[in-house]
Amino acid sequence: MINKSDKNKARLKRHLRVRKKIQGTTERPRLNIFRSSKHMYAQLIDDVKGVTIASASTQDKELKENIGNGGNAEAARKVGALIAERAKQSGVEKIVFDRGGYLYHGRVKALADAAREAGLEF
Repeated sequence: MINKSDKNKARLKRHLRVRKKIQGTTERPRLNIFRSSKHMYAQLIDDVKGVTIASASTQDKELKENIGNGGNAEAARKVGALIAERAKQSGVEKIVFDRGGYLYHGRVKALADAAREAGLEF
């Protein structure tokens, strides 16, 4: 039986391997995703300057009231739409997607699809 810490170690290993290859710039910041069992988090990061441009999560006041469970695909869609809206306010249209070592499936895919539909270009 595989325990959670082994799964997370494998995810972190995948994440570091991917991070060697992708980097967010001022023109194309990196959309980083973190998925916990209860919540979903997204950040737009400019790796050149080392700055977070925008962030959104199921913990945000405007989303927290509308969603009961932050750990489902519907909540991830709302976070994706919110991060896209905040990116547009910051003047960002194109991004580099960093799935954080997670499989592109379920909540991660829902967040990415919602961000695309809201106007972000991957």
